[in-house]
Amino acid sequence: MMTYAVTHHSSSSASAQPSPQAQPVFDQLEPRSFSICAHIDHGKSTLADRILELTGTIPRNASNKQVLDTLKVERERGITVKSQSVSMIYDHPISQRKYLLNLIDTPGHVDFAWEVQRSLAACQVALFVIDATQGVQAQSISVFKVASSLNLHIIPVLNKIDMPAADIERTSDQLRNLLGIDLDRHPPICISAKTGQGVDQVLQAIVDRTDPIDGAQEGATQHRDGPGFRALVFDSWFDHFRGVVALVSIKDGAVRKGDKIASCSTGKRYEVTDLSINHPTALSVPILRKGQVGMIIANMKKIEDAEIGDTFHLAHETVEPLESFESTTPMVFAGIFPVDSTEWPKLEDSLKRLTLNDRSISYARDSSLALGQGARLGFLGTLHLSVFRQRLEDEFGQRIIVTAPSVPYRLTYADGSSKIISNPADFPDESGNSAAGKASRVVSVEEPMVNGVLSCPHEYVGAMMELCAEHRGIQLDTSVSEFNPAAAAAQSSSSSTTTTTTFSSDGSAAPSVMMDMTYRLPLGEIATTFFDSLKSRSKGYASFSYAPDGYAPADIVKLSLLVASARVDALDMCLERSKGQREGREWVKRLKEAVPRQQFEVAIQATVGGKIVARETISAYRKDVTSGLYGGHYERKLKHLNKQKAGKARLKEVGLGRVKVPHDKFVKLLDTRAGER
Repeated sequence: MMTYAVTHHSSSSASAQPSPQAQPVFDQLEPRSFSICAHIDHGKSTLADRILELTGTIPRNASNKQVLDTLKVERERGITVKSQSVSMIYDHPISQRKYLLNLIDTPGHVDFAWEVQRSLAACQVALFVIDATQGVQAQSISVFKVASSLNLHIIPVLNKIDMPAADIERTSDQLRNLLGIDLDRHPPICISAKTGQGVDQVLQAIVDRTDPIDGAQEGATQHRDGPGFRALVFDSWFDHFRGVVALVSIKDGAVRKGDKIASCSTGKRYEVTDLSINHPTALSVPILRKGQVGMIIANMKKIEDAEIGDTFHLAHETVEPLESFESTTPMVFAGIFPVDSTEWPKLEDSLKRLTLNDRSISYARDSSLALGQGARLGFLGTLHLSVFRQRLEDEFGQRIIVTAPSVPYRLTYADGSSKIISNPADFPDESGNSAAGKASRVVSVEEPMVNGVLSCPHEYVGAMMELCAEHRGIQLDTSVSEFNPAAAAAQSSSSSTTTTTTFSSDGSAAPSVMMDMTYRLPLGEIATTFFDSLKSRSKGYASFSYAPDGYAPADIVKLSLLVASARVDALDMCLERSKGQREGREWVKRLKEAVPRQQFEVAIQATVGGKIVARETISAYRKDVTSGLYGGHYERKLKHLNKQKAGKARLKEVGLGRVKVPHDKFVKLLDTRAGER
C-alpha cells in the first residue's frame, strides 16, 4: 500500500525535494483553508480521501482508505487521533481558475477537543459532516460549538445519502432546530463519500460560499509579501534529521528561506533553513505567503522552541501576537510504569517525546513500592488515555502497566487552604486525618462534575435513566431532539401498540423519536465503565457528550488493600463511601487469586478510613509432621505439632509484609483494558 508522509511523526532522512512543475504555482494561487468536522463514523476520513482524489492530489485507487489516518491506532480503531494537513490545487469548473485548498483534518471525539480547537484556529471554513442515517449526534454538537466560537464559515454536508435509511429531511430539520443553522443561507450539500456522489459540489462550495482572505487574492503577491509577517504555530514535532518542524498557518506577510524569524513567546531567533508543504508528501517551496499552511524548519533543537499557539514573526519587526489557544485541564489521571523496572529510562524518554507532541497531557514523575519508578499523566478522557497507551506500545515498542484511571479531588483544610489531589496514594485516610493537627485537618472533599447530554431513542430512556442513577447522576432536563410526525400519526391512528420505525444503516429498526437528557454527573463515575454500559444497554444507539462543570461536595474515601498487613500502594483508589465495601470485597477476591500460598496463613484485607471492610484468607501449606511416628504416646505427636506451630509463627513474623505477588499476575491485575470503551 502506498504511504503518504502527511503526518507529524514522519522521520524521513531525506529533505523535502522540490517539484519543478508544481513548485512555482502554490504561492500564486488564491488560498482557502478548511477542516472537516464530524462525529465518529460519520464519514470524515472517507470524504477526505475523495477530496484528495478529485483534486488529483492522490491517484484514484481502491486502496485509498483513511489516507490521512496514518497512525496504527487510527487505522485499527477507525478514528482520527492527530490532526493532519495537506495542500491541493483545485480547478474551479465554472470560473476555470485554480485555487489552493488547505485541508486540515481533525479528530471527532470529545476526548481530542484540544486537537480540534488548534486545528480549527488555522481554518476559514468548517465542513460540518452529518450521517443522514443517524442525524446530529451529541459530539457533533460539541464540535459545532467550537467551530462557531471561532467564527468559521459553516458548510453543512449530509453524508451517506446512498443508504436506504438516509433521511435528508429529518437531518436537515435537526440542523435547523438543534444547531440553529439558517439552511436558506447555508443549504446542506447531499453526498456519498463512499461513492463520490456530490463531493465535487463540496469543493465548489468551499470556494463559492467563502470570501477570499484579505490581500490573498490571486496575483496579489505584492500585498502578501508586505511587512508584518505572522505565522500561527498549531502543531510541531521532532525530526531526527531536520530537528524541530513547526506546522504553521501564515496569517500575514510572507517568509522565505534564509529569513531570520523570532518567537513571540520566548524571544528566541532562528534562521529559516527550509520551507515545505504537504502535497501530499513533503514538498520544498521557496516561500510561504498569507493564507498558506506549511512547515518551517529553522535550526530549532528543542520541541519547546515551537510551542503550539506561539506566533512567529520576522526578527527585525515588532508585531502583535496572534490569539493563542485556550489551555485545557486534564480530567482523568493514571500512573504509567514499565513492566520491567530497568526499562524506566527508555520509557521516560518515550513519554516525554509523546507528551511534547500532545500538549493537553500533564506529566509528573511518580513512584510506587510495588511498581518502582513511573509517571503520573493527566488526560482529557478515558479514550485519550487508551489511545496514548496504544501509541506508546505501537510507536515506541514499550511494555507498560497502566493503573486504574482516577480524577482530581479538591481538599479543603481547617485553615481555609485547599489542595488538588490527583493520585489516590496521596489521598489522606480518615484515621490519619483525625490524628492530624487542627490546621492540617481536612474539613471537606469535593469531586469534579460534568454536565452531559445523553441522546438516545425513546424506548431506551428508562435504561439510560437507570444507568445515570447508578452513577449518581442528577437529571437537569429532558427534551425531544428528533420527531417524525408521519410516524407519530401512524402510531396514534393505529390501535396497535407497535412502534412505527424506520431502519438504521445496519438494517435494524431505528425509532422515530430521539430524546436528549441533560445530566450532572461526577467525573469519577464516567471515567471507568460508564461508556461500555451506555453502548450495551442502548444497543449502540445512545451517545454521550460532556463538559466540565466545576466541583461539588462529596463523601469520598480511600480504599487501600493490604497483603500480610503491607499496603499495596499501586492499588489505592478513591471512591464514594457507599461503594467502599462492595469494591473492597471484589478486590480482595481478585488479590486472593494472584497471591501464592505460603508456609503461613496470609490475610488479604481491604480498608476504608483505617477500618477493615473486607477480608480473604489464604490458608497455609500443611505438612504432616507426624507421619513418621509409629505408635507411642499422644504427647509425642503433640510435641511435633507444637514445634511446627512455633516455626510457622516465626515464619509469619519474618514474612510479614514480604509476601510477593508474581509480577505477571500483578500486571494482569492492573490491566485496565477491560474497562475501556
